[in-house]
Amino acid sequence: MTLELKGVSKTVEGQTHIYPTDLTLEKGTMNVLLGPTSSGKTSLMRLMAGLDVPATGQIFWQGQDVTGQRVQDRKVAMVYQQFINYPSMTVYDNVASPMKLMGVDAAEIDRRVRETAELMQLTPMLDRKPLELSGGQQQRCALARALVKNAGLVLLDEPLANLDYKLREELRVEIPKIFEKSGSIFVYATTEPEEALLLGGNTATLWEGRVTQFGPTPHVYRQPVDATTARVFSDPPMNFLPVSKTGSKLMFGDGQSAPARGKLAELPDGRFTAGFRPNHLELGKHAEDAMKFTTRLVVTELTGSETFVHLDHQGQRWVGLIHGIHHLELGADLSVYLDPRHVYVFGEDGALIAPAAYALAA
Repeated sequence: MTLELKGVSKTVEGQTHIYPTDLTLEKGTMNVLLGPTSSGKTSLMRLMAGLDVPATGQIFWQGQDVTGQRVQDRKVAMVYQQFINYPSMTVYDNVASPMKLMGVDAAEIDRRVRETAELMQLTPMLDRKPLELSGGQQQRCALARALVKNAGLVLLDEPLANLDYKLREELRVEIPKIFEKSGSIFVYATTEPEEALLLGGNTATLWEGRVTQFGPTPHVYRQPVDATTARVFSDPPMNFLPVSKTGSKLMFGDGQSAPARGKLAELPDGRFTAGFRPNHLELGKHAEDAMKFTTRLVVTELTGSETFVHLDHQGQRWVGLIHGIHHLELGADLSVYLDPRHVYVFGEDGALIAPAAYALAA
């Protein structure tokens, strides 16, 4: 069972929402669409579901061209950020409703409702109305209604965005387990890199209507193919600064340098872009060969156990994620340190030249 997109694109009133995209999703896989708001996640899901017809390209389901097939004629289930339940119906009837419309036998409906309710931890609530449930229970009811259809393709468009932190964490753990048992293809849209990493499976990064990379989630995170993908798969986004190679050294701003090892040693002399994630900036020198940069502190944000520092480095804005609570003077100079093993190197066109050494060792 596969879902295959071949050259699929979407335009609305002459504006391109999805550029020609090739993507193949396999049976029993969790596939995360990761990108900022308006990057094209929902547009791509609507094309997969058959809610929209592509401007170009074809969509194949189990080898059959379904490009023009109505969504009603496909085995697709979709759950939106704004989850919907029928308020006048019990949880049991909410979950059963799609099967009743499909004409499924009553005994089979009962079996599947109770089986799915057990899976979603809804059994004690089957006789309640949705408004008697907590937010997380209501979302599980909506998810159960999608799962009970035995759909081959389940699309989840930021389904946890409106829940509180504790519920999101619980469902993030539950969802991969639930989906693993179903054997369906799952597509999960999110704006949060952390959520993609927790869900695992495969990740497609999106930026302005383009899929920039698709593959196993840890690989995409550790070895992004370009600076755009690295920016998308980092929260806060990856920091960048110019770097030049001269002989056997990489020369950074503030007169800092690092040895050009491995693949970098083979590069010709020239200009490149270095990138590093916010959590790799440090206030102290913890690695013997760590590079020191002088920055100006613009803003601090305390999260309770960490401190976000917004920095100005020679006109460039950086963000550092520092462990612990730090009370720092705004507007003052601040020295920060960076281990060269945490530096990615990109070409002038943005393509990845060398991943960080720590990513290769992971």
